Amino acid sequence: MRVLVQRVTSASVSVDGEVVGAIRPAGQGLLALVGVTHTDTVDIAVRMAEKLWKLRILDEEKAAADVGAPVLAISQFTLYANTAKGRRPTWNAAAPGSVAQPLVDAFVAGLRTLGAEVQTGRFGADMQVELINDGPVTVLLEL
Repeated sequence: MRVLVQRVTSASVSVDGEVVGAIRPAGQGLLALVGVTHTDTVDIAVRMAEKLWKLRILDEEKAAADVGAPVLAISQFTLYANTAKGRRPTWNAAAPGSVAQPLVDAFVAGLRTLGAEVQTGRFGADMQVELINDGPVTVLLEL
């Protein structure tokens, strides 16, 4: 599992012109783009949620857990793009939707169990993401 996390002052995701998830924190929040590969498990998804929740990338080296920062989590199979050959990426390392969706859901559930306020995109949809990256701070998490 890969999670590309961005520290944001606001973020939203829309499908067909309708906002389906948004965070507008009083301070900072996190946008988490979540990619799943074939070998991922529910245990990995839950551990990744904990890693994100405790990651100290907010102001004053605080974690989202320290300040209750909201999270916008969006599935992102393109995090497993392979661009080693040619000019067209391949997506072979990305898990198919039937495998990935339950694991993205487990990641979100893991965050909520830890106390996070989580908004989400719509799995498999053509989504438009808007954000104001704060810093900018962007970190790739892997287990």
